[in-house]
Amino acid sequence: MISTRGRYAIRVMIDLAEHNTSEYIRLKDISERQGISQKYLESITATLSKSGLIDGAHGKGGGYRLNRQPSDYSIGEILRLTEGSLAPVACLGCDAKPCEKEATCRTLPMWSKLYNMVNDFFDGISVADLVKKGEDDGFFGACL
Repeated sequence: MISTRGRYAIRVMIDLAEHNTSEYIRLKDISERQGISQKYLESITATLSKSGLIDGAHGKGGGYRLNRQPSDYSIGEILRLTEGSLAPVACLGCDAKPCEKEATCRTLPMWSKLYNMVNDFFDGISVADLVKKGEDDGFFGACL
């Protein structure tokens, strides 16, 4: 399950893409448009900025902006950053210790396939796709 942090990070990226003028966008403006507390967004944007997904500037005229085209950001990239891993079971996680039952585990192929499907799915969707689909037919039908 994707946490609120992951969903909100996607919403921030969509908001930045929708208002992408190469100017910095104030966190207060994003907070008001998205209905997310500014304090919570500070934590999310700090993570996005520290990892290089967005640029941040402090002071008058500061805020956040994309540093790539919206089409160059995959939803998978954003979720792996905010969620850590999209692995459905601990043994497939990034920091997983080798499992002593790996050689005989009958469920590992199933979990591996699901893990690959989830990553492929989210990697196949860009921020631009969500901006575009938000403008027309609703894409997935549920809000983030």
